[in-house]
Amino acid sequence: MLYWYEVSEKSHISSLYILFNGVLYFFLVSDIKSIVFVVLSQENKYNLRQAENVTTDLLHQSELLYQEIWFGNALHDNEATIIHHFAFSENPEYFKYPNIASGFAISITLLNRLSSRIKESTSTSDFSIDSSHELALFIWNKGAGQMLQHESALCNREQPHCAAFPTSFRVCGSLVPKTSLYFAVKTCKKFHKDRVPVIKKTWSKHLTRVTFFSDVEDDSIPTVNLGIQNTDQGHCAKTLGILGYVAKEIQNDTNIRWIIIADDDTILRQHYYSEEVQKVVINDTLAYSVHRMQQLLTCYDASEEVALGERYGYNVLSPRGYNYITGGGGMVFSRPLLDKLIQKGVCDCPSLNTPDDMFLGICIAGLGVSVTHSPFFHQARPVDYAFGYLETQDAVSFHKHWMIDPVKVYKKWFEDSDKFNADTNSINRFRNEL
Repeated sequence: MLYWYEVSEKSHISSLYILFNGVLYFFLVSDIKSIVFVVLSQENKYNLRQAENVTTDLLHQSELLYQEIWFGNALHDNEATIIHHFAFSENPEYFKYPNIASGFAISITLLNRLSSRIKESTSTSDFSIDSSHELALFIWNKGAGQMLQHESALCNREQPHCAAFPTSFRVCGSLVPKTSLYFAVKTCKKFHKDRVPVIKKTWSKHLTRVTFFSDVEDDSIPTVNLGIQNTDQGHCAKTLGILGYVAKEIQNDTNIRWIIIADDDTILRQHYYSEEVQKVVINDTLAYSVHRMQQLLTCYDASEEVALGERYGYNVLSPRGYNYITGGGGMVFSRPLLDKLIQKGVCDCPSLNTPDDMFLGICIAGLGVSVTHSPFFHQARPVDYAFGYLETQDAVSFHKHWMIDPVKVYKKWFEDSDKFNADTNSINRFRNEL
């Protein structure tokens, strides 16, 4: 016989479920104290101690039903990070938030109070970046609420003691061919001699179709000059110009099914292993990153209108809010969506330096298409994410090399020693801007 119960704090009515001989019985009890648990035991000391332990545990569980608690696999930042608005910069490890992939639980008492609060509260930030961290901040409520409690049975990876753990990614069908992928890389003259060579030595050499778009022509790369003035930020006109150029170029090429726009400092890699376990990637990771993209896209229908990447939100609680694919981690568009975006009047940039990814989010929403979030794309660097979070996934991309040593990045993330033939001096030339 299996039994369990649920309690509504508001009505103080408990729901008791009993599964017996394949039949589910449902009872309502006015208070949890009205339920009688009969613990059967024998008179020897061992069994009596066991009975006492069971009784204590039942009483403890009944008390927990009325407490405001929540628990999960607790993560913390290793350093103050931009994706969390540099919160808790003096002590990043203090604040805990759940690894959603491992699951988390909230007591009904706390959930009822949060439900009331959320109806009355307004967002403290225009941007929604990390739902896990933002939920934890809301519940913590500047110290007036509850901090997440760590539960070791909710795991980052499968172990014998785990009650829940994330499953690994599974390919959904036949591998998407490389010939169906078109990579468009945004760059400018300033980065032709440092960022672009890194890409050409690494992941782009494994592609059949990649074009570098710049503000000047450079036959040594080569680049395509769209005749659009470069801007320090935003890049809306440039990105929309790229989409238009690609659409014309592939007009008669039916093989191309997916268009991927990447920054010239977007990094593709295979598996993440934390500093804590001190593992080093020893495969040809850059080749595999393209392979990883081929695997990921097996789960999406190229004949549909798809926008895929790391999803951010802007004013999402407002009727005029929207979601968008953040550009640094890479933006993936299906061909049908590309064809719609380039139509006249659908997505015309307000200015040269309007944020391209955000404006594309507005355009995509206007078409009635929902952007699709994938946790495998990353707008920031590996050090900007909690160890446990990255251990639960096989990432496709990271972004930026700000304040990190590219030599160490290469050794840890990218090339196998027998695949990477450049010497240390050649790598050091790329140290300043990757």
